[in-house]
Amino acid sequence: MEPAPLSRRRFGLPWEIWFFLLAFVAIQFWQSREMQGGTMPPLAGQLADGRQTSLEVVLREADGKPLLLYVWSSSCPICSISEGTIAGIAEDWPVLTLAMQSGNVDTVAKFMNERGLAYPALVDARGEIAWSLGVRATPAWFVVDRRGAVHFSGMGYTTGWGLRARLWWAQVISI
Repeated sequence: MEPAPLSRRRFGLPWEIWFFLLAFVAIQFWQSREMQGGTMPPLAGQLADGRQTSLEVVLREADGKPLLLYVWSSSCPICSISEGTIAGIAEDWPVLTLAMQSGNVDTVAKFMNERGLAYPALVDARGEIAWSLGVRATPAWFVVDRRGAVHFSGMGYTTGWGLRARLWWAQVISI
């Protein structure tokens, strides 16, 4: 098979790949255009384990590390694929998840128990908290520093190393 002619290759990759990458980035930007930026508003409510918490409390307990706020739904297939990734990140970084429109506290607790999920999940039964953050679909995520500033946000599937890199970078720049 002959290599692609030089006129079809720019920067080492075929134009189709560059087009796909550009389209992917544009779609990601468009999907997250309404998501919370700047400073995260106060968030508070009941966790799936029954405890009350707030974003302020979780950030205080994070000892200065940035936090991953991960918005998911029990009916979201991409969220199911990402469960292991989020659990792995929760071993090394502070994580608070938001169970959007996944039922009441008991329903979310049962769902998490059945799947062996141990990370904290703030229950957002009607999706009001997620909606206030500009989240219109799941999964969505925010990287929040110790002062509550949103450094990164996005919607849709993302890799574990991508989230870890964003958490690390947020820690570096907010020292």
